[in-house]
Formats: sequence, C-alpha cells, structure tokens
Amino acid sequence: MSLKRIADMAGTSVATVSRVLNQPEYHCRDKALENRIWQAVREISYTPNNAARMLKKGNEKDKEQDSLCFDVFLTRSMHISQDLFFSEIYDELKKEMVKEHVIPGRILTLLEMTEILEMPEEGRFASRREKHHADGLILLGKCPEALIDPLKQKYGNLVGIDRNPTNFAYDEVICNGEEASVKAMNYLIGLGHRKIAYIGDCSYEARYIGYYQTLHAHRIPLDYHNIYPTGQTRQEGEESMEAILAGKNKPTAIFCANDSTAIGVLAALKRSRQRKYMPSVISMDNVKEAAKTVPALTTVDIPKNGLAHQAVRLILDRAKGGHQESIRVELPSRLIERESCYLCI
Repeated sequence: MSLKRIADMAGTSVATVSRVLNQPEYHCRDKALENRIWQAVREISYTPNNAARMLKKGNEKDKEQDSLCFDVFLTRSMHISQDLFFSEIYDELKKEMVKEHVIPGRILTLLEMTEILEMPEEGRFASRREKHHADGLILLGKCPEALIDPLKQKYGNLVGIDRNPTNFAYDEVICNGEEASVKAMNYLIGLGHRKIAYIGDCSYEARYIGYYQTLHAHRIPLDYHNIYPTGQTRQEGEESMEAILAGKNKPTAIFCANDSTAIGVLAALKRSRQRKYMPSVISMDNVKEAAKTVPALTTVDIPKNGLAHQAVRLILDRAKGGHQESIRVELPSRLIERESCYLCI
C-alpha cells in the first residue's frame, strides 16, 4: 500500500500521511515531518488511486507513462521557507497536483535552475535527465527574461504564478499587484492618512506603481524620503522601520509590499521605546502569520489556493494538448481589515 510505504519512509502514521495528502484544509504542525512526507511522495512517484489505475492499465510501465510530473521553480528566494507567500502557494500546489494524479517534482532555486540549463546535453547529464523527467514547470515569481526560452525548450509546458503579469511569454495565473496596492492605499487615505511610507521593491514593480499612482490620484505629493527600497524580507522590514524610527518627520502610515516585510515592521515597533508613535501598517498577501501578529495585520488577501488550483489546471491542459496560445488567468484580491490600521487624527 503506497500510503503505508510513505508513512514508513517519513516515520509517521498512515492517518497523518492521508491527512497531509488528501485534506486541503489540514496543516501539519511539524513542518519537517510534512516535508519528509512530500519527499517520500516524490521518491516513489505516488499519485492517488494507484491500485485502481494499475488494474486499468495492466502494468507498472503503463502507470508511469500515465502520470505527469511537474517541477517548481522558485525564481527569487534561495529557499522556499524564505518567502511566506510562495511557501503557502507551494503547499497548495502539492495538494492540487496529488488531487489531479500528478507527481510533485523538484523545487528548484534560481541557482539550481541556472546550473541545470548550463549542463551539456550528453554524458552524465543525460543519465540524470533520464532518471528524473518532468513534463512541465510551475514558476513562482517573476522569471528572468533570459531564462524563458531555455525553460520552454527544456520543459515545454510552463505556467507562472505571480502578482505581476508578463507580456504573455507563457501561461500565467496572477492576482494583480497594482490593483491590490490601490486597495491598500485607498484604505489608508480613507482613514485620513497623507504621509504614507512605502517599503518594498521599487524597480518599476506593480505594487510600487499602485502606491505612487494612488498618491497622484488623490493629489498627494510623492515624498522620496518615505520610500524604502528592499528585497521584501522580514529582516529588511525591521531595518526599514528602525530607519523610520530614527528619523524626525515620521509617516503616519506604512504600506509594505508583502506580509513578511510588515511582520518585520511590527516587530521593530514592538521593540521601540517610542510608545507614543504607532503608525498604521498595511500590507499584502494574507499569509497565516499575518493574523497572529500584535496588533493583527491588516492586509490585502491574495487567493493562494485559487492561484494554485488554476495553475495546475492550466499546465495540465497544455500538457495534454488542450491549448497552444499563452493564457492569463487573473483572480481578484480583497481587503482584510484587522487591528493594525487606525484613523489619522
């Protein structure tokens, strides 16, 4: 029984394996255990209903040919744990793939992907490629333009998940970061804030565009002293907040490009001795940790389960010859009001 084998490999019970693989709402408290379960899934190429499929096909060879495998490309971070947003999407992707009888493949960083693409086609690489063959690639985040054509040649079937659309370079599922930023900014301005800082990527990125365009729409001058370019990590959020605390002309509100940054901002505020200064803080993504901060973080929800579901559907359809032109699916965001934003008095 495959579930029993996975349980033995991961060092847990069959019931726990079943919950992780078959219950989308279940979240394993032991992340290391959950990772071991998914590693075992990849090692034995497990998909649901294997026994029934083997009876239908007649032999193991046919079963393997019938099971598709998709790798995942983490385009920005060095490890999936460094990005709370894409880490939660990755968890949803694994469950969607197993539900659709797809084998979850490797998760590859930019460094690993670059090394793979630079390897020669013959020799040792050929044997490695035969050992692990993926039928498609799911990209998490913006793909470097120089890698798009090589990835298409290697994988054939690509789909991306991001907050920023591409120029239809490949199939993609997005939740528009610019529109989500406008929602966040309009909410702060509606509370009376005019001096709003921005912490995040400023390289003509959709969230930054939404920030300054909303200021312009409300005839609020853009003050570059209130802009803090970062790589959008928790540590950089803390460092940016410490810089704000050290300044004199402090903003009344702070818009962070993602929840990780905002969590760092709130941590720095909690350590601060400036008890009378408590700016409103808003961000984007609605990761699980955002509801546990003190105060609970107001954020714009990006539908992670929906993004994962649509991405798996798109890449499956392309892999099975269902469409050839690049398709973009866009899902809506929504504001989640919590306790970190206040009226500007």
